[in-house]
Amino acid sequence: MATYVYETIPQRDGETPRRFEVTQSMKDAPLTRDPQTGAPVRRVISGGFGLMAVGSGKNTPSPGAAAPCAPGCACHAGPRIPSLP
Repeated sequence: MATYVYETIPQRDGETPRRFEVTQSMKDAPLTRDPQTGAPVRRVISGGFGLMAVGSGKNTPSPGAAAPCAPGCACHAGPRIPSLP
């Protein structure tokens, strides 16, 4: 489930849009009306955010890594992946 931000579309000059969040499946169609007031709405596109674990936890890549790991590297716990010939 994703959280989307919507805002009402002002119908009159000087009217301030109201923003609200809705948790929806990514498969659901965007809302067209505010569930509380019935006013028309549009979905607000934002940059979003991601969480990145930095630290010495198991399976945590080095924060200063400049390139992705090669197959079979030893920087992650777990079974080693053999390199292809």
